[in-house]
Amino acid sequence: MLFLKRYGWLLIIPFLLFLIIYQQKDDQQTVVRESERPALDATIEKDNEKTSTQKMVVDVKGEVVKPGIYELNAGLRVNDAIDLAGGMTEQADQTSVNLAQKIQDEMVILVTSLTTGSEAQTEQSGITGKVRINQATLEEMQALPGIGPSKAEAIIKHREENGLFKKAEDLLEVTGIGEKTLENMIDTIQVP
Repeated sequence: MLFLKRYGWLLIIPFLLFLIIYQQKDDQQTVVRESERPALDATIEKDNEKTSTQKMVVDVKGEVVKPGIYELNAGLRVNDAIDLAGGMTEQADQTSVNLAQKIQDEMVILVTSLTTGSEAQTEQSGITGKVRINQATLEEMQALPGIGPSKAEAIIKHREENGLFKKAEDLLEVTGIGEKTLENMIDTIQVP
């Protein structure tokens, strides 16, 4: 104990040296990270620029002032496409489309009429009466052969997490949908 009282203060010197060296090393790493930042920012800006210059072609139909095919930059929303088509008419059912949804290439945006509602949607979706799998509600999904509430929820969840289905076979990626289920409903669905 007497030794510790006399020479204990000498232990403080190596501890202080350690702290000084550690602080300098941390400062050097911060300088290196900050010097890498402009390159990282440039990469992010390039990716954003590439996304914004990529063109998407969408088909706007139904109760809009100027229905037609429009070319838009990637990352825009359904609302932007409808604005480009002159906006909705007075007869438009604004609840028939998700205005906040991001557009995708080859997307069909169908704005239905208030007066005819779902009948117009069925007629304008190809006169086939098929369920549009990328826009269908939970109830519409459950009308498909072999699809109950849990499978309908799984389809919608998969669609929200992974994007729109591009072909009917993409439904096989959904939990609970197998070859037989797809085969049973293939004639009653419309994919893009």
